[in-house]
Amino acid sequence: MALVLNDRVKETTTTTGTDAIVLGGAATGFETFAQGIGNSNTTYYAIIHESADEWEVGLGTLDGDSSDLTRTTVLTSSNSDSAVNFSSGNKTVICTLPASKAVFEDGSGNITIAGADITTGTNTS
Repeated sequence: MALVLNDRVKETTTTTGTDAIVLGGAATGFETFAQGIGNSNTTYYAIIHESADEWEVGLGTLDGDSSDLTRTTVLTSSNSDSAVNFSSGNKTVICTLPASKAVFEDGSGNITIAGADITTGTNTS
């Protein structure tokens, strides 16, 4: 099992509740999680309800045939950063890179990772 990120991975679901998301097929022009992430791998995901104010971003694990995405760790959500109890209706599920997990260079050319400035090699904690 590996952490895999990929562009243009987007499926739909009608799953309700807080259980694993049953993936319902790729949106036109996109790949399925099976194609873009692969069986039994983990990835960052976002689930967005199309008609209700419900959303969730987290780390998920695909099952052995990539038909279900288990919501392993919720990072942020419309439910005070806990698992969302999704209501009925259509939802979009995408592979994403959460802002809290991104590494980036600031305007001064510094890169900070978990309290260590790797540009200068100094500890910023």
